Amino acid sequence: MNENTELKTIGYTPFNYSADRALFRVNGGVPIQEALERASDLLHLAHRLAEDAAFEKSTDRYAWAAHLLLEMSKAVIDDVVKVITPRSEVEVRKKAEKQ
Repeated sequence: MNENTELKTIGYTPFNYSADRALFRVNGGVPIQEALERASDLLHLAHRLAEDAAFEKSTDRYAWAAHLLLEMSKAVIDDVVKVITPRSEVEVRKKAEKQ
């Protein structure tokens, strides 16, 4: 990742929707290395909470916490992918999604 040290998140990716409106969004301007490190931390916590949810049947709080952390992690990774994916590839994907 050394060649991409100047790349930063674009801050376009929303997450946690309420009534078809995004409540949160990834912030732009974060170096992608740092963003991916944070996503990794969020995924680790989500993994641990999901394990707790599997064993704790009396409440769903662990499952919901894991769900929200996974949603945040995905948004960060999706935002980074938008930065590092060549523009022509993005356009091809958009066209394929429309079909």
